[in-house]
Amino acid sequence: MLRLRLMACAAGAVLTLAATTATAQTAPPIVEIPASTTPQIGTFGLDTAGMDTTVKPGDDFNRYAGGTYLRNTPIPGDKTSYGAFDMLFDNSQEALRGLIEDSASNPSTPEARQVGAFYASFMDEATVNRLGASPLQADLAEVRAADTYPKIAALMGRTQGGFGSSLFGVYIAEDLKDPNQNSAYMVQGGIGLPDRDYYLEDGFATQRAAYLVYVTKALTLAGWPNPDQSAADIIAFETRIAQQHWTQVQSRDIEKGYSPTTLADLARNAPGFDWNAWATAAGIQDAPRLIQSQDSAYPGMARVFSETPIATLQAWQAFHIVDQAAPYLSQPFVDARFDFYGKALSGQPENRPRWKRGVSLVNGSLGEALGREYVAHYFPAESKAQMEALVANLRAAMTERLQHLDWMSDATRQQALYKMSRFGVKIGYPEQWRSYDGLRLVPGDLYGNVERSSAFEWAWNLGKLTRPVDPLEWGMTPQTVNAYYNPPRNEIVFPAAILQPPFFDPNADPAVNYGGIGAVIGHEITHGFDDQGRKVDGDGVLRDWWTAEDAAKFEQRAAVLGAQYSALSPLEGSNVNGDLTMGENIADLGGLLLALDAYHRSLNGQPAPVINGLTGDQRVFLGWAQVWRENIRDDALRQQVTVDPHSPAQYRAAVPPRNIDAWYDAFGVKPGDEQYLAPDARARIW
Repeated sequence: MLRLRLMACAAGAVLTLAATTATAQTAPPIVEIPASTTPQIGTFGLDTAGMDTTVKPGDDFNRYAGGTYLRNTPIPGDKTSYGAFDMLFDNSQEALRGLIEDSASNPSTPEARQVGAFYASFMDEATVNRLGASPLQADLAEVRAADTYPKIAALMGRTQGGFGSSLFGVYIAEDLKDPNQNSAYMVQGGIGLPDRDYYLEDGFATQRAAYLVYVTKALTLAGWPNPDQSAADIIAFETRIAQQHWTQVQSRDIEKGYSPTTLADLARNAPGFDWNAWATAAGIQDAPRLIQSQDSAYPGMARVFSETPIATLQAWQAFHIVDQAAPYLSQPFVDARFDFYGKALSGQPENRPRWKRGVSLVNGSLGEALGREYVAHYFPAESKAQMEALVANLRAAMTERLQHLDWMSDATRQQALYKMSRFGVKIGYPEQWRSYDGLRLVPGDLYGNVERSSAFEWAWNLGKLTRPVDPLEWGMTPQTVNAYYNPPRNEIVFPAAILQPPFFDPNADPAVNYGGIGAVIGHEITHGFDDQGRKVDGDGVLRDWWTAEDAAKFEQRAAVLGAQYSALSPLEGSNVNGDLTMGENIADLGGLLLALDAYHRSLNGQPAPVINGLTGDQRVFLGWAQVWRENIRDDALRQQVTVDPHSPAQYRAAVPPRNIDAWYDAFGVKPGDEQYLAPDARARIW
C-alpha cells in the first residue's frame, strides 16, 4: 500500500533515460498556461510559493521543494501530522458529513436509514453520557463467567465479531497458493501497545508507564475489582506475549508468513490453548485449513496463556473490551482513551470533534453505502478516463524496463513480462456495490449498533470461506485517500478520493501529474516486483519463479537502497529500519522512475515545455516531492519508525531522486552537495 501510516534499475536503463532527457531539453518551447485551464494549485499544478529556493536541491530536496510550505503549515490540534493525505482526508470527511447528514434528514432508502440511524446514535452525546458504563455490563458479565481456560479461549474467538481481544487474530483473504479461493489467516495478537518493542525496549519506558495509568483508569471506570493490581498483571502478561511475537521485519516475509495448518496440528504443536473452543466460537471450525502468519510464535504464546492465572486473563479481556468500546461510551471513557493513544503515544493535543469521529465510524461500517453517494457527487467521469491513459503509459514503461534490464536472465524476464501482462487495474469505484441488508441499527443504541455492525461484518467475511474469490470486490472504499497492490489478484487499485490535487488535477501540467499520481501508479505497479511482491507470480500464486542468480542480484541491489534508509535518523535514537521499509522504498524508487519514463513517452517525441523556468523533468520531481510535504509530531514519528513499513515523508520526497541519474541532470546536483551520491553508490533495481 501507498499510505504512509492507519499501506515494489538497471544502470544501463537509467543511463539511457538520462541521455534521452538531455536531448529532450534542448531548446524547449516556452508555454504560458491559459487562465481557463488554471488548476487548483498554483498556475500549473505546482505550489511554487511553497518552495524554498534558498536551499540547494542537492542539499535537501524535500526542503527545496516544500520548505516554505512546511514552515508555514502548522499541524492542527486534532492531528498527529499534516500533509497531502491529511488534507484530502479532511476534504473527504467534509463531503461524507454532508452525505451522512442528508441521509439522516432524508432517509429515502434502506441504506440511507441505516446511515442516518448510526450517525444519530453517535451524535446523541447526551444519551451516551447518561448511560455511563452500563452498556458494558453484559459483556463484562460474560467475562466473569469465563472461569476456565477453554471458556477464555472461546471468549477470544467470539471477539472476532465484537468488542474484546484475542491472542490469535483471524482474517479471511485469497489463498496465496490457490488465489481463486479464500482461506482463514491467523495472526499474532494479544497486546495493547503498538508493537513488541514498546514492551521490550528501554526507549519506550515512558509509554509503558502511561499505558499502566490508562489500563488502571479504564478498569476503574468499568468497575472492575482491584484495578491497580489487575493493570500490573495485564501488562506483565502482555509483556510475556510480546516476547514471543515476531518482529515487524520477520512478519513482512510473505513466504515465511504462509504456513498452513489444521486445528489438530495446532493442538499438537502449540499445546496449552483450546484451539477447538477458540475456532468454534470464531466460526472457522470447518475451514479446511488455517494459514499461520507467524507460526513459530504460537507455541510460546499458547504456553504463556496456560501459565497465566484465570483472574489475569479475565482482567485482560475486560480491559480490552473497555478499551475498544471507550469511543462509544461516556466522556470519561473517551477522555481516558484519548489521553493515552492520542496524547501519550502520538503527541496529539486535542481529540477530533465529535462529528469527525462519527463520520469515521459510519464510514468504517457502511463504507460502500457512502461510497456510492460519494462517487455520484464528487467523482467526474473524465477523471477516470484520464487515469486510464496514465495507467496505460505507466504499464508500458514498466514493460519496457523489464525488457531491457541488463541483470535479469531471459528465463526470469519472461515470467516477469507475463506477470506484467496480467496486471489488473481498478480505478475510482467498484463495478458492483455491496449490500448491507440485514444489519440492524437503532437510534439511541450506539454500543449495540457498533457490536451489531462488527458481528455483521465478521459474518460477511466468514461467508467468503464457502465462496470463490469475487474478482469485483474492492479492498478499499472509493472515498479512501490511498491506493494498493493486491498480490494474489495481481491488481492495482486507485480509489476516487486520491484522484485529486496534489496527486491528480485534470487541468494541471502533465509533468506535475506524472510526478504525483503517475508515481503513485508506478509505486503500486512496482509493488508487484518489490522484495515481497516478486515472490508471487502472474497468476497470483506464491512461488519462486526467479533463477537463483537473478534473485541474488536483486537482493544485492535492494540492499544498497536499504542501507541508505537505515542510515537516516529523523529523531535522536530512532533510525529508519531499511529492512522494515524495504518494499515501500523499492516501490517509491520504481514508481518515480516509471513516472519519468511515462512522462517522456507522453511527449510523443516532442521536447518538454519549460513552464515558469522549470523543465519537464524538474516538474516531475517537484510534483513527486509536493505529494510528500508533511509535518509530523515527534511521538507520532517515533511510532511510525517503529511499526510502519513506510519511511517518513521527508525521506520519501528526497531519497528516491538521489538514486535517479536524471535528477542530477535536472537540478545540476554535483559532488559536495549533501545529498549527492556517486553513480556507483546509487541503487539501480528496475
